[in-house]
Amino acid sequence: MRGVLGKSRKMICSLLSQAPVSPANYYRSSPSIYKPKPSNRFSWGFLAPIPSPAIRVFCSKPGEVGGLMASSVQNQGSISYLTQREAAEVDETLMGPLGFSVDQLMELAGLSVATSIAEVYKPSEYNRVLAICGPGNNGGDGLVAARHLYHFGYKPFVCYPKRTQKPLYSGLVTQLESLSIPFLSVDELPMDLSKDFDILVDAMFGFSFHGAPRPPFDDLIKKLINLHYYEQAQRKSPVIVSVDIPSGWHVEEGDVGGDGIKPDMLVSLTAPKLCAKKFSGPHHFLGGRFVPPAIAEKYKLQLPQYPGMSMCVRIGKPPQIDISALRENYISPEFLEEQVEADPLDQFRKWFDDAMAANLKEPNAMALSTTGKDGKPHGFEIRALRATALNGILKKIWELFKLWLNFLKNFAFPSTKYDNHACYFR
Repeated sequence: MRGVLGKSRKMICSLLSQAPVSPANYYRSSPSIYKPKPSNRFSWGFLAPIPSPAIRVFCSKPGEVGGLMASSVQNQGSISYLTQREAAEVDETLMGPLGFSVDQLMELAGLSVATSIAEVYKPSEYNRVLAICGPGNNGGDGLVAARHLYHFGYKPFVCYPKRTQKPLYSGLVTQLESLSIPFLSVDELPMDLSKDFDILVDAMFGFSFHGAPRPPFDDLIKKLINLHYYEQAQRKSPVIVSVDIPSGWHVEEGDVGGDGIKPDMLVSLTAPKLCAKKFSGPHHFLGGRFVPPAIAEKYKLQLPQYPGMSMCVRIGKPPQIDISALRENYISPEFLEEQVEADPLDQFRKWFDDAMAANLKEPNAMALSTTGKDGKPHGFEIRALRATALNGILKKIWELFKLWLNFLKNFAFPSTKYDNHACYFR
């Protein structure tokens, strides 16, 4: 076995950076009020060759977080856009002769925002959410969205600096407090929001806002604007989700001057406002599935068909995904025989230490294959599918490693044609 390993020339280690969905990942970098809930799930096996279902474990379809997700795309050019006056009239009609209440519309709007977020940003990767809520209805939508995101498996925080004593809003705050969702003051927010949050929900101002933002919202808007410069400097930045109107934008003219918030997602409510035509981010959704035919006919609204029971629908084409960008590749240089550890298990441990030093949460798969002198893998492989944390499967894979090398050397390929091997992690 030492002779077999000693002839190895190259190790190729390709590691996928995406971790599986597990409660343990939900609570990383958490305040003390969130206690970790580690998972004891463990399932693994070995196959040769590996079937396609094992590949799909890291290519999950959008919308798997819940059953209310959008599943279709609507052509942006065929959608109606409302002026500020029309948007106000629609709300007045809904809450007047059509009998809707403001809390009813707010609940449906907030649910639409939460489902839109869950459609794109999975809680396993974008877990920490800060909802920045203003004093009006847009802020109420943000409070409702934070509650639903909690039940979807996210870890929300709320910044609500200008509270009102109206019973509707006090009730929303009480609901969040009953879930132990933290409320943060403006002073408690970090200067750099990118270090503590994965998603920022901009729910400060809606279509009724006009004029210049006042303190403390002017500074909060600046914090969100500054994140755009972090991205330009290639620094990791949380995604921004704006509710109906990006705060600070003109309701009809959009980002006048071009130096406003650059949201990654815009969730238009009831119908998109004119400023949404200027939105250039990757994700535009429409929510608020409550527009009756009378409203649509009066304002000649061309609204998309919501698929199934979805509370949101995507407008425009989704961004193209570069599958290769999902992976981090680590290719070691060729090493000489004298650089190989005498004991193959020591060498294997060294490889695993290198993998763990890369700060991976879990590999999706490990494959050990015979190779020719050209380094190309032969068709016989042993694979350990994604299971649990790296430490948990190390010992078992060692045993497989020993058994497999003995099998290859003594039974499958007793000749020297395929006595080189490659260990592959994904």
